This record gives sequence, structure tokens and C-alpha cells, in this order.
Amino acid sequence: MNQHQVILSIGSNQGDRLQYIQSALALIHQKAGTVVKVSKLYETPAWGFESAPFYNCALVLHATRTAQEILSKILSIEESLGRVRNQGEGYQSRTIDIDLIAFDEDIIATGNLQVPHPHMQERLFVLLPMRDLKLDWRHPILQKYLPELLRASEDKSQCKVIGTLQAPLSAIQLEHFNYIAIEGNIGAGKTTLTNKIAEDFNAKTVLERFADNPFLPKFYEDQARYAFPLEMSFLADRYQQIADDLAQFDLFKDFIVADYHIFKSLIFAKITLTDDEYRLYRKLFEIIYREMPKPDLYVYLYQNTERLLANIKQRGRSYEQEIPADYLDKINRGYLDYIKSQPDLNVLVIDVSDRDFVKNQEDYVFILEQIQQKIG
Repeated sequence: MNQHQVILSIGSNQGDRLQYIQSALALIHQKAGTVVKVSKLYETPAWGFESAPFYNCALVLHATRTAQEILSKILSIEESLGRVRNQGEGYQSRTIDIDLIAFDEDIIATGNLQVPHPHMQERLFVLLPMRDLKLDWRHPILQKYLPELLRASEDKSQCKVIGTLQAPLSAIQLEHFNYIAIEGNIGAGKTTLTNKIAEDFNAKTVLERFADNPFLPKFYEDQARYAFPLEMSFLADRYQQIADDLAQFDLFKDFIVADYHIFKSLIFAKITLTDDEYRLYRKLFEIIYREMPKPDLYVYLYQNTERLLANIKQRGRSYEQEIPADYLDKINRGYLDYIKSQPDLNVLVIDVSDRDFVKNQEDYVFILEQIQQKIG
């Protein structure tokens, strides 16, 4: 799941301008996408009409939504903050104005949306805040980077910095931990969440390479025959991958997010192996486990079985489609039993059965806030 990099410009010249700007930032973060960077706050003269000066800023948004969906969200946010649009009357004072300036480096021309914003290169109140964001962004039509656009601009407006603004994401101090492992049952969304957090917080990722395991499709066809080679293969792969990947990082400096913890090997093995096989497997596992670094925070995404089955069906991996509900039940119980047996592990269980942190930004923010509360 790749997120889009979206640049928005915000302005206000009516009422409590600072409060309107701050409210817009919070609502955009809650409704449209993750606000990862915000510029300084500028006071700028009204552009194109006589009026009180504006407060302006720019922000970077990470979002999975389309440009049209983001436009719809920001229009709704403007309306909730008292913006009334009167058609055909030219430029006007406003409580809040949110413009979609750029969407990746795409060119979009529809009846209600032009991206990049057609006048951005003419307006210092857009260009100067954008410069604060320190982006490697090039105008896809003009083929110019921001310093070139600034040099070419003929706008001589007096835009002055009057303060700083905090991105809503800055309240979430995930970097308090060096190493977070996100776990969950099959279809719980652990890899999706891991990638999203890594993009938003500029973290390193350790992602399980499950798709390359040749025993997995065979296991789903004949569990009794292929359970032991599958679990041994997973254990070897996970050990090798963690050893290789974590060796590249500094566990005291880098922020690392993984979509699994090696203890999952024992949880699945207990379900799939016979008693004799499991006893042998556990001896081998405990030798390996002693050498593995432990995460600073272990997040378990709990989803009920009905929701897991729906997710599995939706993602459409052919070899997963016949997974029985009782197998998923056993995995959930295995994880929860493991969590209870690990008093020294810093664990956070989040029930996401009724949440969709891909489609609903509020649900993603909820998860980040749960992690922040754990830090607090």
C-alpha cells in the first residue's frame, strides 16, 4: 500500500485566524490523511482583492485516497469551519481556505480540480510555506523545482513569518521506541499498518517474506503432511531475515517497525504440529529465540474471526481461501495465551474488529493514539 504525497495550502483572514488554521490542521489529520509536516505560519497580504491580511501555511499529507476524494474531504472541512462559497463574486475574505496544491507529481485536469494548482507559481504565500517543507518536488508541467519557481516568481508581496506550527503527528512520539513489532492473525492488516507507520514516521521496516515459502500452498492442501517442513522453513527464514535485517540497523538509533515477531513461529507450530513434532520444534526454537533481540513494544491487532475471513477473501490469495474458521480461532487463542505468558514483554492489544485503518483515517489515528498512551 503506497501512500500519496499531497501538498495543501491553508489560509484564513476572518475571525481568530490562528484558531481556524489549527482547527483545519486537526480536522485534515483526522479526516483526510496523516499530516506529517507543517510549514511556519506566515502573515501575508490579501492577493487579488482589498482585505485584511491572511495567515497562511502549507502541509504535507500522506493519504491513500484519490485526489478527488481528498478534495471532497477538504471542502467538507471548510464547510464545517464556517466557509461559505459564493460563486462568481471573485476573491473574498474567508474563515478558512484549503487548496490542493500538488498530488505526488501528477497532472490532473477535471471540471472541479486542477493539479498542480494553476496559480501556485505566482503566489509567494504558497511558495514560501512550501519551501519550509523541504520536499524534493518538481512541478510536473513547468519541470521546475521549488527554488526555481521562487526565483521566477514576480510576486513582490511582503510575507512575514509570525510563528511556528506543529504537525498533529508530532504529538505521537513513536520514536520513543527503537523497535516495534506489529502482530496479528492472518488477514489482520499487520503488514499494511507496518508500512503506513514506517512511511509516516520515516522508520526502517522488517517485513516477513511469507509469500516466497514453497510449502505454504501445499500446507493448505495437506496440513498433516506439510506442517513440520512448513514450520521449520518459516523458523529458518525468520531467524535468517531478522539476523540479516537487524544487522543493517542500529537498534539504539534507528526506528524499526516489523510486521512480525519470531515467537509467532511457536504459536503456529503448537497449532499445526503433532505433540512429538512440537516437542522437537520447541527445543530448536528456544535455542534460536535466546539470540533474538526483543521488541520494545509488541502490538497485537486483534480481529474477530468473521472479520478475518472477510479480509482474507478480499485480498484474494488463492491458497488462503479455504482456511477454516476454527483454525483462525486457534491462532487468536494462541496469541492471547502467549501474551499472558510473557510478563516481561511490553504488550499492547488493540481490538480492530470494527475498524478499518486503511479507509478510515480516524481509525488509523485511533491506533496511533493507543500506542502513544502506552508510551505515556
